Amino acid sequence: MLLHLPIVVLATVSPVAVSDTPPKFNTVRECAFEGGSTVDIDRCSRDEATALRQLQREWTSFAGADKGTCVGGSTVGDFASYVELLTCLEMARDAVSANTNPQDSGTKSGSEPTRPGRTGVTVGRGH
Repeated sequence: MLLHLPIVVLATVSPVAVSDTPPKFNTVRECAFEGGSTVDIDRCSRDEATALRQLQREWTSFAGADKGTCVGGSTVGDFASYVELLTCLEMARDAVSANTNPQDSGTKSGSEPTRPGRTGVTVGRGH
């Protein structure tokens, strides 16, 4: 019984398998599920096709762990969206970029930390 425990743990913890290309989604079903007029469905289809083309161009630039997480998060039951997948991957990439290359480190030209100016508002006083 205990011999199977590591297999069960790894099966539940392991990320979604990620290939060298974006996954195949049924965007027709996704757009039809969202409903609306034919104009809305056509717009959805165009957005999904545009997102897929961008994913195909940039797929190798995204981190493998992010791909697994985002593929799992962008698929709900039988429905999946390239737009949601692309958004998730871009947000993950931007978060890493912001943490490794902060544009505003909180200091001004040297070692003095920036401090907010005084506004004349006193918090916590009932005057």
